[in-house]
Formats: sequence, C-alpha cells, structure tokens
Amino acid sequence: MALSFQLSTISPTDEVWSVSQLTRAAKGLVEGEFMPMWIRGEVVQCKVWPGSGHWYFTLRDSASQVRCCMWKRDAERAGAPPKDGTEVFVRAKPALYEAKGEFQLSVSRLLPTAGIGAAQRELERIKAVLQRDGLFDLARKRPLPKLACTVAVVTSVAGAALRDVITVVRGRWPACRLIVVDARVQGDGAAGAIAGALGLVNRLPEVELCVLGRGGGAREDLAAFDTEAVCRALAAVRVPTISAVGHETDVSLTDLVADVRAATPSAAAEQAVADRRDVLRQLDDLAARLAGGLDSRARLAEERLARTADRLHAGVDAALRRQRHRLERLGVQLDGLSPLRILDRGYAVPTGPDGRVLKRRAEFAPGASFRLRVADGDVSARVESS
Repeated sequence: MALSFQLSTISPTDEVWSVSQLTRAAKGLVEGEFMPMWIRGEVVQCKVWPGSGHWYFTLRDSASQVRCCMWKRDAERAGAPPKDGTEVFVRAKPALYEAKGEFQLSVSRLLPTAGIGAAQRELERIKAVLQRDGLFDLARKRPLPKLACTVAVVTSVAGAALRDVITVVRGRWPACRLIVVDARVQGDGAAGAIAGALGLVNRLPEVELCVLGRGGGAREDLAAFDTEAVCRALAAVRVPTISAVGHETDVSLTDLVADVRAATPSAAAEQAVADRRDVLRQLDDLAARLAGGLDSRARLAEERLARTADRLHAGVDAALRRQRHRLERLGVQLDGLSPLRILDRGYAVPTGPDGRVLKRRAEFAPGASFRLRVADGDVSARVESS
C-alpha cells in the first residue's frame, strides 16, 4: 500500500534523475561556481596513499570541516606531510567527488602558518640588511649595453625560462652569443648553486650582460632568489644584470638588486638584445641623413669654389691690369730714354765695321769707312780728313 501511494504521487510528466545525474549536476555547479582560493584551517588525519603518493586529509576550524585531496605533483612541493593540528594556508578549488557524492577541496599548495611568519620575518631582515648596505640604491644601477653580443644566462638548463630566452634572442638578434651557466633554481642547495653560477660569470671576460631568471612557480619555489647570498653575488657581478624571476606579479629581492628588473624571462631577453629590424631601420635613417648631409656639403663646397673662382679670376684680371699699366708707364719712360728718340731730333750715331759706336775723334782715321745710324736707318760714310 505504501509503494502504491508513493507511485500515485508521481506524475507521468515528472523528470526522474538518477544518482549519477544528480552528483554530476552538483559537481558542475560547485566546480563552475568557485575559483581557486586561499583557505585557512587545521589539518587532521593526513594520510599519504601508498603507491600514488597523493595526500588525503581533513581541514577544519571550530565550526566546520571539509575533506581535502592533494595530488602527488603538488604534495612533493609541500615537503613533509603536516602533523595533526598543524594550522595551514591551502590554495584549493572546491570540487565534488562524483562517485561518492562528497564535497571536497582539491589542494594545489599547502603552507604552514608558522612557516609563513618565520619566512616573512627572515625576508624582512635580509631586505633591511641589503638596503642598509646600499644594494637597492638607484645610483648604483648601470645602463644595459646597446648592442650586447655575448650574454650570460644563469638558470636551469631544464627549465622553460631558458627556452623562452633562446627563442626571443634568436628572433631579435641571431648574432648574439648566449653562454648558459646551469644552476639549480629551487629546493635545497639552490641558493648556493645560483651564487656560485653568478661568481662564474665574473670569470668569463667576453660576457657583456648577465640575465638571472627562472619561470613562474609557488612563492616557496622562488625562495632562493630572496636569500642574502644570491643577492650579494648578483650585486658583485662585474657587468650589468637583469633579474627575471617568476611571473610579472612576482617580485624577488634579486629584482631590487639587479640593474634592471624584467617581468618574465622573455621580457628579459627583449631588454638584453637589440632587435635587428630596429637596428636596420636606424642604419637606413643614418645612411639617408649621411647622404643628405654629404649632398648639402658638396653643394656648399661647390658654391664656395664657384665664388672663390670668381674672386680669383677678378683678382688675376686686376693684377694683370695693374702690371699692364705699370709696364706701359715703364715703356713710356724707356722710350723717352731711348737713343732712337735722339735720332728723331736730327742726331746720328756713327758705328764702326764691327758695330761698335765711335765716340772719339781718334777713332775716325782718314779714309776709314763707317756707318751712320739715323732715325730711319743706316747710311754709309767715309772719313775724308781728320
């Protein structure tokens, strides 16, 4: 009778869902509504699943609790599993385990609140020390070289940051030589590895610029770039430096120490080398300006030469006229002193057979022949008596 009563309340037009349909719809609602968020709570019953390495635990506060799952790849970055009662911050996205219809959190990051406080205090201490020593001063910032041909890149050879840098440099300035100094960029020993790699850069005489970088990651993954050893090693690099750590929103102490901070490794590569297209355009502009300048100078020189030639011709003509007038005056004076002018006045000049002028009486022997030079020619003559 009860079953008959229940069935009689269901209309033929009513939609009937299966459990799977219900949990699937609920999963879509939950996971579609919420974005990843930070949640604070206390961890209890944390278990590492054998074989898979996934973590399963409960996160609770004084009034509520929720089950959590952390996949192996994320758990490995978190370190050791937290003990019961550990207060943590988790980065998680609300989800629904469809098979059991259970609400849970899918955790990607887990940070103990005590560790956050200690790490922040240490970061502030290092920052204060470096600032006191002047490593953040703008006055010590050096300009980047305009056309760097040899660039050292300190990063992990296995990271995506190196591939990004190589791609950008090849596209912008293929002639640039990249020297990759491999270093571990996260985890135990990363700070020492990075500091050692930066020291090695100083022993490469051909290097003109140094790029220190890595791709994005959790804040704890970038911790090596906030250490005092790495910051001091970066400040000691003899060439200009670029720091490109994480994403654009990540700011490490190395960003404050470096001469230039880049938002990403790709952006660092763009700042490190020139774009050959821009250089070619600049060369074309320079060539055009140079040609225009040479044409202008050539025209100016031609005009100056023309003016100089005109002045030279005028000067030569004037000099020639002066000399001609002087010669004419001298000619008149010489003409006035010429013996021929005396002959025009009726005088004659006797000359012997040898053409010598006869000036004395003794030179005229009786019967001797001689010639008389008159105004219009010579006349033969002979001495009759002395």
